Amino acid sequence: MTSGEAPCYLLIHVPNDAEFPSEAQLKDKFEKGDLKTKTEALKKLIGMIQSGDKISQGLMMHVIRFCLPTTDHFLKKLLLTFWEIVPKTTPDGKLLHEMILVCDAYRRDLQHPNEFIRESEQDASCKRNAFMMLIHVDQNRALDYLSSCIDQVNSFGDILQLIIVELIYKVCHTNPSERARFIRCVYNLLQSSSPAVRYEAAGTLVTLSGVPSATKAAASAYIDLIVKESDNNVKLIVLDRLIELRENTPNEKVLQDLVMDILRVLSATDYEVRKKILQLALDLVSSRNVHEMVMFLKKEIDKTTNDTQEDTGRYRQLLVRTLHSASIKFPDVAQQIFPVLMEFLSDESETAAADVLIFVREAIQRMPHLRPVIVHQLLDVFGNIRNSSIYRAALWILGEYSDTSETIVRVFELTKKSVGELSIVESELREKEDGEESAEVKTEHKEKKEKPLITADGTYATQSALGSKKTNKTHEEKPILRKLLLDGDYFIASSLATTLTKLIIRFAELNKGNPQKVNHLAGEALFFLSSIIHLGKSGLSKTNITEDDLDRLSTSVRLIVDQWPDATSVFLNECRAALDLMLQAKGDVDRHEDVKSKKSKIVQPDKTINFTQLTPRVGEGATGANLFDLSLSQALGTAPKTAKFDFASSKLGKVIQLAGFSDPVYAEAYVNVNQYDIVLDVLVVNQTSDTLQNLSLELSTVGDLKLVDKPTPLTLAPHDFTNIKATVKVTSTENGIIFSTIAYDVRGSTSDRNCVYLQDIRIDIMDYIVPGTCTDTEFRTMWAEFEWENKVTVNTPIPGLREYMDHISKTTNMKLLTTDAALG
Repeated sequence: MTSGEAPCYLLIHVPNDAEFPSEAQLKDKFEKGDLKTKTEALKKLIGMIQSGDKISQGLMMHVIRFCLPTTDHFLKKLLLTFWEIVPKTTPDGKLLHEMILVCDAYRRDLQHPNEFIRESEQDASCKRNAFMMLIHVDQNRALDYLSSCIDQVNSFGDILQLIIVELIYKVCHTNPSERARFIRCVYNLLQSSSPAVRYEAAGTLVTLSGVPSATKAAASAYIDLIVKESDNNVKLIVLDRLIELRENTPNEKVLQDLVMDILRVLSATDYEVRKKILQLALDLVSSRNVHEMVMFLKKEIDKTTNDTQEDTGRYRQLLVRTLHSASIKFPDVAQQIFPVLMEFLSDESETAAADVLIFVREAIQRMPHLRPVIVHQLLDVFGNIRNSSIYRAALWILGEYSDTSETIVRVFELTKKSVGELSIVESELREKEDGEESAEVKTEHKEKKEKPLITADGTYATQSALGSKKTNKTHEEKPILRKLLLDGDYFIASSLATTLTKLIIRFAELNKGNPQKVNHLAGEALFFLSSIIHLGKSGLSKTNITEDDLDRLSTSVRLIVDQWPDATSVFLNECRAALDLMLQAKGDVDRHEDVKSKKSKIVQPDKTINFTQLTPRVGEGATGANLFDLSLSQALGTAPKTAKFDFASSKLGKVIQLAGFSDPVYAEAYVNVNQYDIVLDVLVVNQTSDTLQNLSLELSTVGDLKLVDKPTPLTLAPHDFTNIKATVKVTSTENGIIFSTIAYDVRGSTSDRNCVYLQDIRIDIMDYIVPGTCTDTEFRTMWAEFEWENKVTVNTPIPGLREYMDHISKTTNMKLLTTDAALG
């Protein structure tokens, strides 16, 4: 700003092509116009003043006479802006006489008996700006003012409360002795009516104090915000702060008492929020409240039974996985979980049922005392299973853990019931013949005499009866295993053969003194398997049996007939040992738990003791290092050397130069990629001696990038600089380009709008791809749904497959799902 220019108190955007009325027209509008006309005229007058036009004292008197006495609140606020920018003194610096009338009018308003008129002159933003000015000019006086009205802070406006929280944070970090003076104020602001104030106050409180009561108060405030806020983005942000709070080991014990409060957030409908909440609750739950959590989750499962929302199936999966992890962590609650989860096995969908069986498989292996209960409950629901993969997995569990003769016999009975009449081929041919006969009879039916029928509303209707013989069973009415075999699913037949073989071998071990009983059961199993082989070769099913499945069935028949002695150890011992090894290797993955172990604090025996008196105080320019350790290492010559500055890892290494140094406006951008958001932080420098008005950064995207908010125009003083931020959303995994220009007007110039074309910003897909994780089941499901497989010839100097896969995963920011144990 030059010395010849008047001070600028307010910036208001005025278009270059704006047309202003004459002074006579403005006077006429003020004198004879209605309220709306006066308001528009005053806006025009404010724009004229901002453009540098001078107004006469006569026009000012018209504003005083016809606008100042108004009772309209909007016009009163507009007058405050007008009196802020209008010249109030003569050229020699004396106050204008008209301003005395203005001051008297506002004095009378402030003394008016009507409280609403008095309040209309008090603005929360005015108090906030005044307090901010006081903080920067005289911070001690600002603190004294805050101390004098500390009990009234809750009645302040939210924008002023935010400034108070920020002030307390800065002061207490600079001078920790002030914490006791202002910590109570932060506690009080946790009860503010503004969510933003409560959020900032909670963050400040845990920073300033580590006592359990402060942690509990902040966590409660976070939980309350998550429950009451409707915006899912806000929920996720606050939830991340709550998770960060838990990562501090002393806070974990405090948060364990709030598990049930945390579970209240499950009332949200967003899947990501629910997923994070369940994981957090599982990490915090203890033996004191695990029973309450299980009861709560059981109620949540009941709620989802008739729920038709889009993510209900995925949410039920989350609940099953959480109960799975809770039962493994606390085996005492497993028994009350099983009855609820077993009901999922009868669902047609295998999403939640597959997780239930993974849970049952791990629980029955790791909790031997619960095996009879689990097997009994699984047998109760086995006949209701309608999904092929679920039936196959449940059959394997029953074959592996049926340890008594009664249980083995019951499994045989349920399996025979699921197949129906044997032999399958003969019974199916007989049903076909009966079906053809019934069809002939049906064509010869006679319509019986029509008889009147009275409906519920009293009117008459006619009823026709068709005579026919018995109808044939439809395909859908057949038993589940018979239906699957007729559909050509012989993979389940090979699994059934292995299970029957295992059951016969175990039954023989349990009944060594009764060979007749063993042979009777073995004969039933052989009849069973031979019927399936016959069906597979008969052509009655949709597809014939494959060679692999036929080989498995034939091997099982030979094992049962020959009674190979070495098969006992393989089927009864090694299968269970292999399962135990698999659970050790990937049990955490199946439960979808984070396999990262918690950081345990290990103290070496020769580690020096930290004395509080020797640690530096905050605010004395210390770096936070222990002075005793530092002086000792310096004396021994083992002090760590200062590392060289790594330019590539700093923000400066990611800065993109957009304009040249000789351009009138220089610009460079820092691109911050955060998953699906790209934030552009653009530094703009005015390299001229002119004031640049309406300077705007124009962005245009190519590819699947979407500009969220357009940067607002601004005014840049000579040789001044500013930062402009813009957010871009990523909608697909493709590279994108952002084109940009800077357009501006030179103040006082009559030329056209100036423009500086900037360098293109190229967004690489690798910047926003992060490694993910999924189970084998989910991966195979996605692999079947998408066309991903393409054969590509690769020439590489890397000799080993594992080294090449590590190189690919590192380069593409992907994760190798196969575990190290499986790779060997």
